[in-house]
Amino acid sequence: MRDAEAHEYVVRFSFWACFQHAAGILLFGVLLLTGMPQKWPYVEASRWIIEHLGGIFAVRWLHRVAGIVFSILFVTHLVVAIAGVATRRNQPALLLNRKDFRDAVDNIRYYVGSAEAPPRFGRYDYRQKFEYWGLIFGALIMALSGFILYFPILVSRVLPAELIPAAKVMHSNEALLAFLIILVWHMFGAHLSPESFPMDTSIFTGKIRKEKLRREHPLEYEDLFGQQ
Repeated sequence: MRDAEAHEYVVRFSFWACFQHAAGILLFGVLLLTGMPQKWPYVEASRWIIEHLGGIFAVRWLHRVAGIVFSILFVTHLVVAIAGVATRRNQPALLLNRKDFRDAVDNIRYYVGSAEAPPRFGRYDYRQKFEYWGLIFGALIMALSGFILYFPILVSRVLPAELIPAAKVMHSNEALLAFLIILVWHMFGAHLSPESFPMDTSIFTGKIRKEKLRREHPLEYEDLFGQQ
């Protein structure tokens, strides 16, 4: 049975979810490539990037276009997610609850050897939920601060002008924080950990091996197939 499951796949993510992830990777890459050289313009690598992208005006234009498209994707994601929950077509599986905090403690206990078994996870574990909400709030900060920097005169007419330099600090530092979190936390958890190495392809293909689902998300597995 287990050998058969190793070659049997289950649909885990919709095409829309896979598309959002792929578009997010592309847009975040463009924003990073065009944003970091503006944060450190005197670094040699930044000068090289700016020169090969057509100059600082082209870099700024690319950054703004990518930022607008990313903001549209972000708002669309929120609208579709809220509508799906409101119409009961989707379950709010990414909402944090008390079990997630208990799972975090129990997982640490398992890692240090004071628990015999790891906690049993549902569709998303606490790490995935924390990362998701970090992405949501981070994207909100980036979008709002980017809007302020895009329309500084308009914003300063209705809000204190001190908000402009504050938005600049928030925008660049939040981008750096997001990059580090993705590089360290997301890349290891999703692709480089012993359970996923060399790569977890489910968010790209929409499918997960049945055996992997049973091992990493046993509660979801039992909801789908019952206890086996």
